[in-house]
Amino acid sequence: MENSKYLAILILIGGKSTRFGTEKAIIELYGKPLILYQLDILSKFDQDIFLVAHSEEQIFNYRKLIDFPKGVTFFVDDRAIFAHPKIFKPMLGIYSGFKELRELNFEKAFLLSCDMPLIKADVIKLMIDESQDFDCCIPRWNNGYLEPLFAIYPVEKGYRKAKDILINENYGLSNFVDPNWNIHYVSVEKSIQPLDKNLVSLININGPIDLVKIAKINE
Repeated sequence: MENSKYLAILILIGGKSTRFGTEKAIIELYGKPLILYQLDILSKFDQDIFLVAHSEEQIFNYRKLIDFPKGVTFFVDDRAIFAHPKIFKPMLGIYSGFKELRELNFEKAFLLSCDMPLIKADVIKLMIDESQDFDCCIPRWNNGYLEPLFAIYPVEKGYRKAKDILINENYGLSNFVDPNWNIHYVSVEKSIQPLDKNLVSLININGPIDLVKIAKINE
């Protein structure tokens, strides 16, 4: 964990939200952009943080709106093998981010979506600690549902998997978790909930109603 090349934190910010009419990362909760809630927590850890944007224009606009912590680095979607200029897929951000991390010699990446603002430091630490002896560390609910955008993945294997998915145009996130990897499934109810009673770490902001819900839970 202390080795900065062991793990990078990779946050996807490039998605478009039709329900909000804007990118989720800059939507405000209590007057603060969602992305800053994440960065405030993640900055407590000794890992490099990278944000994957859909364009240089998005990065420029975000920098005008948000005072990002020092040390946060931006990547841009690499569309060289993705022939759909008007389509925005999480898998493209995953591929682009993992490609960059691969070149930087990172072993693993903690992949996060920018629409999960109330992540808890104890839960982040749990995931990092639990990932040590595995390719992949991913939360799993009792009903079998996985949290693919709150998980730790192998950079090299993840890069190759994401590239294959883009080429074959089968973009579902469930396809990214390769059963051939050495996977550690972390129980949401048994391992995460004791550290996060209301499981706010795993709540996604998908529409305006979610902002109301999350505000009530966090009161």
